[in-house]
Amino acid sequence: MLRTFATHKIRTQTELSSCLWDFSTMPEGGEEPVRLKALVPGCWETYPETRKYRGRACYERDFQASGNIRLELKGVSHTAVVYVDGVQAASHYNAYTPFQAVVGKLAPGTHHLKVCVDNSFDSRSALHVENDYQTYGGITRAVALEELGQVYVTSLHVTPVKRAGCWYAQIEARVRNLEEDPFAGRVRFIVEKCGGESKAAAGAVEKGGTERNPQAETTAVCTLELAGRGEASLNTEILCDGAEEWSPRRPVLYTVCAVVESGRGEAVDDLIDRFGFREVRTEGKEILLNGEKLRIQGFCRHEDHPQFGCALPLAAMEQDLVLMRDMGANSVRTSHYPNDEIFLDLCDERGMLVWEENHARGLSEEAMRNPNFERQCEDCIREMVEAHYNHPCIYIWGILNECASHTEYGKSCYEKQLSLIRSLDRSRPRSFASCQFKTDICFGLAEVVSYNIYPLWYHDTPADQYLADLYDWVQQETEGAGKPFLITEVGAGAIYGCRTPDRVKWSEEYQAEALEKQLKAILSHEGVRGVYIWQFADCRVCDSWFHGRPRTMNNKGIVDEYRRPKLSYMTVRDIFRSRK
Repeated sequence: MLRTFATHKIRTQTELSSCLWDFSTMPEGGEEPVRLKALVPGCWETYPETRKYRGRACYERDFQASGNIRLELKGVSHTAVVYVDGVQAASHYNAYTPFQAVVGKLAPGTHHLKVCVDNSFDSRSALHVENDYQTYGGITRAVALEELGQVYVTSLHVTPVKRAGCWYAQIEARVRNLEEDPFAGRVRFIVEKCGGESKAAAGAVEKGGTERNPQAETTAVCTLELAGRGEASLNTEILCDGAEEWSPRRPVLYTVCAVVESGRGEAVDDLIDRFGFREVRTEGKEILLNGEKLRIQGFCRHEDHPQFGCALPLAAMEQDLVLMRDMGANSVRTSHYPNDEIFLDLCDERGMLVWEENHARGLSEEAMRNPNFERQCEDCIREMVEAHYNHPCIYIWGILNECASHTEYGKSCYEKQLSLIRSLDRSRPRSFASCQFKTDICFGLAEVVSYNIYPLWYHDTPADQYLADLYDWVQQETEGAGKPFLITEVGAGAIYGCRTPDRVKWSEEYQAEALEKQLKAILSHEGVRGVYIWQFADCRVCDSWFHGRPRTMNNKGIVDEYRRPKLSYMTVRDIFRSRK
């Protein structure tokens, strides 16, 4: 499944996933390859024959098409090389961001698609390393085939802005010409409320090459001229008088549609996306959504399930959100990488606020000095922001969880990546989750200060004492003074079914007791603007982490890997629901 709504009405799009592909491993050392039919999207660790396989493998299938085509792969773990009819069309690094392959002038008929995947660890990979979560192998998210004409819309971003009590949709689009012949036409932009006609009554603002719409609908028109092969950027603004705001209480969604029309008025391409009218900003120690103070009660969540690996189907994603909402959560943190866009679609629809972050966890300065680190991080940021810009649920961007923010070299990396986000999106605040206790030097770079703390788990300091000490240091001795402050991880481990009146660590009783003390200390602190519990569900970790992780799992979930509630479920539910 690509999205929870249609993204095209004119452009022909065919999903190539949700079906079986030919799969074969490519082992080294003369071993016999494993050949089977594998479901895409999926993880090869879910198949008995390849449960522990790490290395290279290929997915193959035929498809019917002609002319110009675009293949979109939403996620391949963790490197991919794409071939069409034996010719390389694209390559990509990073499991958690989408990429494309555009191929021109295919002859009508049957063509062959081959995707070679590698989930091994080596020095070329700065981000996919052995870690406290599992790096799966496979085509783990949806794949789409699109048939293109001469020109097509490559991106469509909407920034909602409120001025003098009225909402405006600031629209930026890019259109690409695939051929040498010039193209002259126009692009029509249409904003409508999902589930019915838009209530907006005003016409398009005359700006930047737009034409005023005499029918006073929520539309704008930009002229488009492309002298030959290349890309053009278009900008316009639409007044949407009477637009309804998106909020967790009432997640009203709108669509924006860009339609490319030829000089003869024929519609030749389109792109549709969803957005919401809402504004996020910081003011002093507050995070404001549409001018109202936010209080975050959320969970960190990995894309992980014992039956599906990281390729969760729609129903499993929805069930995770149902359980989080039942416990009183209003937010989820996509630890530690961009999530499947279908999950973000569900968050848009349910009004679940999202902290989304780029892909990096627990990297030392030495690891950050990998020659590929900055490029791979920055590629991930660009692809994350480009693909997910329009989601109203995303209220903040994060980077570099628990990396070397206490060193000067680390600070230079944080500064570059946070600056890159600001260049791509000025409408959201930025942050990073730190674990550097009273040594972090990067809080002047972001709008929100965020800390991961584990009192009563990794040490026995009372939660209120530990938090007060840390918070006072931030306010008195760092550039984070006066900024919003979040706790982005807190929790304790428990093995599902391990119960004892002695309340020892790893028992459900101890986890529930520790969380009660942690959450009450955090939520009663007047300077803290919210908390993310680590974590929603138990998840698999890399095999090398077995010595510190019973069952080779991170067991700090409030539910286990099968989503069975632990005793802490009701503890969290009672605390969160009492403070809504």
